[in-house]
Order: sequence, then C-alpha cells, then structure tokens
Amino acid sequence: MMEAVAKARYLRGSARKMRQVAALVKGMNVGTAEQVLKHVPKGAAAPLAKVIKSATANALAGEGTAHHRADDLVVTDVRVDGGPIARRFRATGMGRAYRIRKRYCHVKVTVSDVVPEETRRRKPAVSRTRKGSAASADAKADE
Repeated sequence: MMEAVAKARYLRGSARKMRQVAALVKGMNVGTAEQVLKHVPKGAAAPLAKVIKSATANALAGEGTAHHRADDLVVTDVRVDGGPIARRFRATGMGRAYRIRKRYCHVKVTVSDVVPEETRRRKPAVSRTRKGSAASADAKADE
C-alpha cells in the first residue's frame, strides 16, 4: 500500500468554505478530482487542487513512476482545520469601528492507491423492513 501526504498551511479563506469543496473530492480518483475542482466556481477550489497535485507528486516521487501512475491514486482523506484569525478594523461614521476577521485554514490531503472502505463512495442506504419484522421483534421482547 502506497500512501502520501501533502499539507498547505495558512491558506486564505475560512475552513468552513474549504470543507464544502473538500467534501466534493474525498474518495475520488486524483485525475477526476482535479477535473472537478477545475470547474467548481469557488475560491477554495484552486488551493485545494494545488495540494492534491502536490500529494500526487509526493506519492510518485517516493515510489517512482515505473511502479505507479497518477491515475491509480485516490484521495483518501482531506482534513481542513481552522488557522489563525487576523483582526482588522473598518472605520465607519461617527467615530465607530467595525471589526473585520480575516480567516485562515490548514489543509492536509492524503492520497493512496488503495481505497479504504469508509472512504469509498456509496449509494445512500435505504432502510427496508420486512413484513412481520416488527411483530416478531415484539414477540421476542415478550419472552
């Protein structure tokens, strides 16, 4: 199993907005994830694509391109944590000042050639109950 990690720290933009974009590509093939991020109209897409590209390069540099291809890798984990908040102020009328909070975030991307079960994209589970299953559960509870 080959696994590689890339981190980007102090990225401009809130962690909440970055997590929305990260949720799109988690569990995807690296090539597909880069294509999806290219067409996502959010500011967080470009820095995230850069980190995924870096993680892919780290994986191929460690093992060599003779053994693996970039298309075989999958984005197994994307962690987005909050960074520091730079505080600025905006002068307003009558001597007041409004606070502006410029948020930063840290991103950690893990790519692997093996897809873990919990990361694999699945269809949503549908709960199915058989006829009489509730009745048989009540009968067992009475015993």
